[in-house]
Amino acid sequence: MMYPVVAPSSDVGGPSGYTYACVLVRLDGVPAGALRTRAEVLAALREIRFSGWLAQPEDGWVVAVAASGNGTVAAGRRGVVGVGEWLADRLNATVVAVRVVSDRQLLLAAWLAGEEVGRYVSDPSYGLSDEEDVLPDPLGVEYAAAFAAACGHPPAADELAELLAEQLDPDSVIESERLGALLRLLQLPTWLVAATALPRDVPTGPRAADMTRLGAGVPGIAGWLCGRAVNVIRRRRRPPPAIADPPRGAAGIDPWVF
Repeated sequence: MMYPVVAPSSDVGGPSGYTYACVLVRLDGVPAGALRTRAEVLAALREIRFSGWLAQPEDGWVVAVAASGNGTVAAGRRGVVGVGEWLADRLNATVVAVRVVSDRQLLLAAWLAGEEVGRYVSDPSYGLSDEEDVLPDPLGVEYAAAFAAACGHPPAADELAELLAEQLDPDSVIESERLGALLRLLQLPTWLVAATALPRDVPTGPRAADMTRLGAGVPGIAGWLCGRAVNVIRRRRRPPPAIADPPRGAAGIDPWVF
């Protein structure tokens, strides 16, 4: 499997690892009447002043890669989850948001007809140094069936639940490996695990020249300049946490003791 290059340390916000995020919009009319085009997705991303890249349609999906995997990438302090939520509502479409942070935390969220059907985080405690009582257990495994159905592969639900429930050994397995297995299982574009290769060509994926690059919703050279200017502010205005109130245990007690 081909993995992404190391993300800049300013984006990771911790030990070196892979940090990247994508939003996938389903174009094939699921739910009923929600037939969408790449042009509609592009227009919606421009409206929300999104910074990142929009790929060409592939197997009924179009992928938007966020310029900052774990930061603000659109108006209203929206990170990848906020962008996914807004697109689902704006387009009345099936939308999936994926985020990997330092290859130690995987987030998956999905919307169907504008309504969120589930949200998963592999380790809610990762990166919360000031909140050591947050439990590291995978959160949202129970939504596996909803994720599989949203992606058009309901029979994959049981295998997906096993994959999401597994607690990875950080010394030997990275979250990009879990994501790669998830993408193959749900028949989604597998090149997402190499998304941090952008703005260069993505290994095993699309050429950068075939993608539309947006900076604060503006394409081309002007967008590159706008994106740089807006990013100065967005770096200081972080998106809200993906899980507002994660499960907690007794502070200072190792949950694995019991």
